[in-house]
Amino acid sequence: MSYEVEEVEGVAPPPKARVEGVGETLERKRDYLDGFLSQKPQGVAPGEPGGDLYEGVIGVLKEIYDPEIPVNIYDLGLIYGVEVTDEGHATVSMTLTTPNCPVAESMPAEVELRVGSVPGIAIADVNLVWDPPWDPQKMSDDAKLELGML
Repeated sequence: MSYEVEEVEGVAPPPKARVEGVGETLERKRDYLDGFLSQKPQGVAPGEPGGDLYEGVIGVLKEIYDPEIPVNIYDLGLIYGVEVTDEGHATVSMTLTTPNCPVAESMPAEVELRVGSVPGIAIADVNLVWDPPWDPQKMSDDAKLELGML
């Protein structure tokens, strides 16, 4: 089989694509980032994570310790949720390590009392839940380190 070789001096560039009927009359549309970039940071609402009320509630939860385990209930992973409204209504969803926990009756009451003592909290409710059940994987790294699990 033989190949034929052709030598060329150069190749003409292909024609550029042209769109008919479009001239210089188009204006650039307003950049969608202009409005976003010109916004000023807004403060965090008191009841949102990072807000004063929310952080105050988290602070008191970190002061409550499980009597059997030397770790606070927040780092232990017993707190499943904290909601704080602008009106000062705090709702804490929590669990215990086991349903037979010796503090099953006193711990939710203590949490309610302590959360209700945060300045700005008018009403504190505690919802004790068992689903999902607590397990050691819910603990923070600080708690695991404290208990020698890391």
